[in-house]
Amino acid sequence: MAVCTSSFLSSTSSSSCPSLCFRFNPLLFSSASRRRRSTLPLSRSRLRVSAEAENSGIFNSPEVAKSFDFSNEERIYKWWESKGYFKPNIVKGSDPFVIPMPPPNVTGSLHMGHTMFVTLEDIMIRYNRMKGRPTLWLPGTDHAGIATQLVVERMLATDGVKRTDLGRDEFTKRVWEWKQKYGGTITNQIKRLGASCDWTREHFTLDEQLSRAVVEAFIRLHEKGLIYQGSYMVNWSPNLQTAVSDLEVEYSEEPGSLYYIKYRVAGGSRSDFLTIATTRPETLFGDTAIAVNPQDERYAKYIGKQAIVPLTFGRHVPIISDKYVDKDFGTGVLKISPGHDHNDYLLARKLGLPILNVMNKDGTLNEVAGLYAGFDRFEARKKLWSDLEETGLAVKKETHTSRVPRSQRGGEIIEPLVSKQWFVTMEPLAERALEAVSNGELNIMPERFEKIYKHWLSNIKDWCISRQLWWGHRIPVWYVSGKDCEEEYIVARSHREALTKAQEKYGKNVEIYQDPDVLDTWFSSSLWPFSTLGWPDESAEDFKRFYPTSVLETGHDILFFWVARMVMMGIELTGTVPFSNVYLHGLIRDSQGRKMSKTLGNVIDPLDTIAEYGTDALRFTLALGTAGQDLNLSTERLSSNKAFTNKLWNAGKFVLRNLPRQDDTPAWEALRAHKFDNIESVLKLPLPECWVVSKLHVLVDEATASYEKFFFGDVGREIYDFFWSDFADWYIESSKARLYHSGNHSVASVSQAALLYIFENILKLLHPFMPFVTEELWQALPSRGEALIVSAWPPTSLPRNIDSIKKFENLQALTRAIRNVRAEYAVEPAKLISASIVANPDVIQYISGERDVLALLSRLDLGNVNFVESPPGDANQSVHIVAGEGLEAYLPLSDMVDISAEVQRLSKRLVKLQAEYDGLMARLSSPSFVEKAPEDIVRGVREKAAEAEEKLTLTRNRHDFLKSKVLIAN
Repeated sequence: MAVCTSSFLSSTSSSSCPSLCFRFNPLLFSSASRRRRSTLPLSRSRLRVSAEAENSGIFNSPEVAKSFDFSNEERIYKWWESKGYFKPNIVKGSDPFVIPMPPPNVTGSLHMGHTMFVTLEDIMIRYNRMKGRPTLWLPGTDHAGIATQLVVERMLATDGVKRTDLGRDEFTKRVWEWKQKYGGTITNQIKRLGASCDWTREHFTLDEQLSRAVVEAFIRLHEKGLIYQGSYMVNWSPNLQTAVSDLEVEYSEEPGSLYYIKYRVAGGSRSDFLTIATTRPETLFGDTAIAVNPQDERYAKYIGKQAIVPLTFGRHVPIISDKYVDKDFGTGVLKISPGHDHNDYLLARKLGLPILNVMNKDGTLNEVAGLYAGFDRFEARKKLWSDLEETGLAVKKETHTSRVPRSQRGGEIIEPLVSKQWFVTMEPLAERALEAVSNGELNIMPERFEKIYKHWLSNIKDWCISRQLWWGHRIPVWYVSGKDCEEEYIVARSHREALTKAQEKYGKNVEIYQDPDVLDTWFSSSLWPFSTLGWPDESAEDFKRFYPTSVLETGHDILFFWVARMVMMGIELTGTVPFSNVYLHGLIRDSQGRKMSKTLGNVIDPLDTIAEYGTDALRFTLALGTAGQDLNLSTERLSSNKAFTNKLWNAGKFVLRNLPRQDDTPAWEALRAHKFDNIESVLKLPLPECWVVSKLHVLVDEATASYEKFFFGDVGREIYDFFWSDFADWYIESSKARLYHSGNHSVASVSQAALLYIFENILKLLHPFMPFVTEELWQALPSRGEALIVSAWPPTSLPRNIDSIKKFENLQALTRAIRNVRAEYAVEPAKLISASIVANPDVIQYISGERDVLALLSRLDLGNVNFVESPPGDANQSVHIVAGEGLEAYLPLSDMVDISAEVQRLSKRLVKLQAEYDGLMARLSSPSFVEKAPEDIVRGVREKAAEAEEKLTLTRNRHDFLKSKVLIAN
């Protein structure tokens, strides 16, 4: 046989040693070591894959597959689902782990935000499932009232049809048809990420069970006086013709104009006027006051008088004072239009000012605007300014950048508008939600978001829950024909119940009609954690078994709009906080830290990413972020973790190819005889095995603790470091000394047992992060059980030997030091060198016991490795290494380099380096260069000079050192 000198576990290639047997380089070992080489059979082990998996062709083994095939992920997922692994395994008396999935919009398609929450929640679910807890992940989709209605309206518009042409019933029918055809897209894409949800419990926010819950919630809140109807300021979407939530309004900095307008003082001279500045002059028809700061001496004489609103045929408004007005901002004069500005509205309510609405629901001006009635708001703005210029009331127009509110769905500018809507009184609900955090019933992670949560709930406003749409949960309110709608309405669970109530009060001939509005989508979503489990039927089996849930995981951007509302509704309607923990993740940004947007062209498509890097690499990359912090996603990170997947696959290839043949019963009996779960067995292990097993047991404890604390980034980094460094780079390379050169079956069996034990536990620890490749590898292992997804989590507090860890770390330090010297002297990788290891007797005992490992890892000639207690006789002709306290080595220079030839080479190099350095310094010494050259050019020359000086110093030191050795030798 020949030896493969390169590491078998190349991260970039899965076929470093393509042959079925291992080829060994005889130069690696001396003749003495070659005589001891093992004759262990190293052909393929032909290991068992589960019969069902093998027969169905689901899984590939790394013994035969070059690398993990990403296209196999979907087959693995379908196998998991078909076996029922996603359903909770009910164990009487056990504590279930339950996560309600944030329901994505039924109109949605997969983006990185979805990928993040699916990854994190699936990690939690898979970990707890392996821990043996009954585990339930509740999936579903949101009906997304505005978004879905808009999609269908646009579809109809291509045929020249409006929803009003169809009528409400027919339009709603068309939306349901669209949902049946396209609504499953996002669900299938979420499955592609490996989401192990119980799809048999999937819900849609408009399905029968959840609709019943929505109606019940409205009725109970109304009965307690927490729901009321009234006219208040809302965000109005003129194009969508509905109120929208704060979450559905996006603000952007946009160029515009600032208009300066004269307001004459009634009864004064032509010089008595106030100048206001506004970005929306068309709202002046809704002015009900002019305000100045009471401390502003410029306008003190006008306080208490009347101002004439321009172009209103002399309508007067009072000039008032209020400290709210910033006298240093603009002209220091504020027009108050309470019907069209949120701040003005609050100020008007405080001061008791009237509220005028000058706008229709479609964004045109109404009769209050007089001659401008019927004009679109932006057309009216242009005409108004032109008329102000003609009348001499226009002062000036300046370019101005404003923060403009736009509809997230339609894109049009949102209009603050006073409108008759349904509201939920939030203050009493918020008090109990605050108590839940204060008394420890609810834990928010990261902890810093508690302050934001408390601040928002402490300053909460009533919630507008009505939307002027046709798609959604119809408000369960009926009006009596001919009666005052605000005074005479009936809240009921159905039309039949409403009619019965109306007949009891008004007689048999009464007619009723239902409120045309629907409820805010967030209203139904706020019931999600308990409505999906059967509420309001609290006797439902799922509700009794799985409520309250364990964790609510979502983005920190909807902490208030969704999470806080769920807490409030859960406490109010069920008497219990709906989940124990809230885990918040950040946004996914591009590699430069920018928010992803189509405008910037920096959107990264998850499905394209999966096709190129694999789902496991994408999941692992996202999971390494810090909780609550935004994550910058780059192709470099993805490529690195794709290499990690390859490294894992190649490790599996190595382990499998070095296990006994399936029919070698004695070898398997010897392998299985090795135990790692008691301290006596661990202490008997050879040093490398004792070290790696101890390190694994420490890792299991640390990783499990981090999993329990939701520190997933720490978990990923801990496992990654152990696998890549300790297992792949050190232990696998160390094991080759026993597997290929020991000549002893029993010695080889302990390495085989350790390899299998370590690798199967690595797969378990990594499975929540990287489910597909770990399951594929697991299926290739011998007698590992049916599926990794339902295998038992490694136990904690397993034995470890700290002394062995320290001893092997000394061996590592010595190996690194020797490797560094070899690299410094450019020793050919295949060339073996001699070494004298100097240490005290205790250290010599355990280092010399692993001389085969040291020689293999350090490329030493095993026949010329000496262990001594004092420096060798040729120490003055050797490179001296201090690897650690009490551990040194001497490497003969003659083994590594021709000293005389190297001195001559270095002498020539010194001349060249000195010339380069002198040339750079000459440029820097020239005032004309330093003063006239661009700053970046000068900086570049300085950096090159510093680098040249460092090379010169290092080369001179090495030259002088080698020259001294030549003189000693002569």
